[in-house]
Amino acid sequence: MKHNKKWELSELPLSIDLETIKLLKRLPSAHAALAELKGIASTIPNQSILINTLGLQEAKDSSAIENIITTHDDLYKSGINPDSLKSLTAKEVQNYISALKIGYKLISQNGLLTNRIILKIQEVLENNQAGFRKLPGTELKSTQTGETIYTPPQDLKDINRLMTNLEKFINQREMCDVDPLVKMAIIHYQFESIHPFYDGNGRTGRIINILYLILESLQNLPILYLSSYIIRNKSDYYRLLQEVREESNWEEWLLFIIKGVEQTSIETIELISQIRELMMDYKHRLRENYKFYSQDLLNNLFKHPYTKIEFIVKDLKVSRLTAANYLNKLAEDGMLKKERLGTANYYINKPLFELLSKR
Repeated sequence: MKHNKKWELSELPLSIDLETIKLLKRLPSAHAALAELKGIASTIPNQSILINTLGLQEAKDSSAIENIITTHDDLYKSGINPDSLKSLTAKEVQNYISALKIGYKLISQNGLLTNRIILKIQEVLENNQAGFRKLPGTELKSTQTGETIYTPPQDLKDINRLMTNLEKFINQREMCDVDPLVKMAIIHYQFESIHPFYDGNGRTGRIINILYLILESLQNLPILYLSSYIIRNKSDYYRLLQEVREESNWEEWLLFIIKGVEQTSIETIELISQIRELMMDYKHRLRENYKFYSQDLLNNLFKHPYTKIEFIVKDLKVSRLTAANYLNKLAEDGMLKKERLGTANYYINKPLFELLSKR
């Protein structure tokens, strides 16, 4: 028996024209900012520097939206010595960066963003293989009042059907001829509304955003992250998602996401410019003052805001003793700050740490 009054999530594509005049006016500046970001990112000599530093930043922010709070210090320490993780939250944030990197690797290999990849991202994120929700009972409640705001599809059959439809929508361009940023916002809304997992839907959905931009060649690297924008506008984010469900208020939701893409691109361009300046400064100082200067050493100090002897051994192919000598000399001269963690030392690139943690 069909309840006509009960709202149900539709399959994609939608039968309404979403590209209003207001929306079409906002798109060019968002695309210009994205293109500028793509360009400046390609000027950093070693791409893993940006994937690591900005990826960790995103992992911290995206987890914070779900009230998984960690400090930059805990986060970088957990990268140096995963076994020393006192903080469960730092571990969860490390899982996020792993999930992000795996998603990036898989879409780069496949040129598609499939449900298999989405399931893999969530598996790494949550460290379990629960897969799509099989049991009913999931409801999204207000953190303030505790009342149910939204009930996602409950039946596994519906979840599978909607996720199969979403997979086609993501990968088949001919299904929907809208601007890729509009499409990204539709995908995000649809995924969060299907809410296919018991846990990790928000974080998985935010990883899907960046992977989709790469799929559409709007970025080459996973570095544009909307989480800091969502944190600043958290109540609008949830309100607008709900208004699409209740009132079909697509325009406001799409404008919100497009504004987020533009603002975040501009902020990330600024941050990458500052990282690049700092790298140039370190490069000159290392080259002038140390016989052991190499591009690999410079890359190491910027890929890991906290580095250690093992990282230098691995990246520079030198002995432990040589690596320790390099790091201790740089710490003596104030280029790095030496700290102790358990039985070992680690070395902090202080200016880089400050740059990343003030965001």
